[in-house]
Amino acid sequence: MKWTKIALTGAFALALSIPANAKEKYGTAGCGLGSIIIGDDPGIVQIFAATTNGTSGNQTFGITSGTSNCDDTAGGQTSAKAFVETNRVALSRDMARGRGETIASLSQLAGCADAQAVGRSLQKNFKRVFPKAGVASSQVGASVISILRTDKTLACSSVG
Repeated sequence: MKWTKIALTGAFALALSIPANAKEKYGTAGCGLGSIIIGDDPGIVQIFAATTNGTSGNQTFGITSGTSNCDDTAGGQTSAKAFVETNRVALSRDMARGRGETIASLSQLAGCADAQAVGRSLQKNFKRVFPKAGVASSQVGASVISILRTDKTLACSSVG
């Protein structure tokens, strides 16, 4: 049940963040194993794609490596913010620890010099990113990007 809620939340957040005119090789669930199996068919079938992406844990790797239909690894502020919003649950766990795969992937997307430094900075700013339990994904994304942009020691070249 927990994974279903996570998958539904991720699919909904991703659906809201993709412009209507964007044409990708994947549906609203994003890239990953689910996009290879399910494809870009619209509708409720994207929940199964999101569940596959979430339970197999391959979407983060695909985004980082450019595999599993995740071709656009150019990064930048938009990609980094979308990544944060889509992976907010995993990112929150990694932020609490100050390290992890989602922080490493985010660091690469944002063009940061040192993923360990990003982890320490995000851990230090955890309460700023998650001030309360129900904070909106868009606010989480904006807060993380703000931290990456303003902390000059992180040298995140792709977030402005």
